[in-house]
Amino acid sequence: MTESSVPGGPRAFGYAGHGDNARTGIVLCHGFTGSPLSIMPWAEHLAAQGFAVTVPLLPGHGTHWQDLARTSWKDWYGAFEHSYLELAGRTSRCFVAGLSMGGAVALRAAARHPVAGVAVVNPGLSFYDRRVRYIGALKHVMRTTVPIEEENPTSEPTDDGDYSRTPLAAVHELKKLFRSASRSLPAITAPALVFKSAQDAVVPPSSLAMISKRIGSRDLRVVPLPHSGHVATLDLDAPLILEESTAFFLRHAAHRVASESS
Repeated sequence: MTESSVPGGPRAFGYAGHGDNARTGIVLCHGFTGSPLSIMPWAEHLAAQGFAVTVPLLPGHGTHWQDLARTSWKDWYGAFEHSYLELAGRTSRCFVAGLSMGGAVALRAAARHPVAGVAVVNPGLSFYDRRVRYIGALKHVMRTTVPIEEENPTSEPTDDGDYSRTPLAAVHELKKLFRSASRSLPAITAPALVFKSAQDAVVPPSSLAMISKRIGSRDLRVVPLPHSGHVATLDLDAPLILEESTAFFLRHAAHRVASESS
């Protein structure tokens, strides 16, 4: 499966399952202004284990910031939910996962659907910048702002398109998504795995605190990432994410199979 609005640009990816894990699906979601490139090593690793993996390209992403300004959070979530429903329809059990904003999308999906589990990396549910509380008015005064950049990033750069500016209208939509996802947390009963970087200039610690306090799941595990920044899937702790998430998916897929056969 491939899809792209720009020839040669970022696109959606899909991998058919094989072997013992072929009937287990995993849908991965990239972050705000990002693309599937930021989570490709994760997706490729899971595909190599035999899982059926889908990585959608969210509307307004993978092209340029003007496209992002014309989309809503419901467009982003809807594209991911469509991918989930498609993969869940052809597998026996399906997980959701995501990075940053993709974590919020995955958590919302986990609250609305019978997922086998949810795994998220530096999931966003809140902002560092307190001016976001006024974003509904600010977007009418200032059309764009500069994107958040980490000092001395250690993650590998990706070519996600032209997002040299961040539309404030899109930030307003992001705020709405975060609000919806945070309100959905008590409805999540599936096992949850959260990876959190020690140095994250994009997502504040309050996001993890919110998840820990409000999530309805009785099975929540938090894995610290001591050596990585925000895009940890491309950073020094990426091998830890691959190892721990694979074990998580295998363990809970087996639990689902056992419960179905009993």
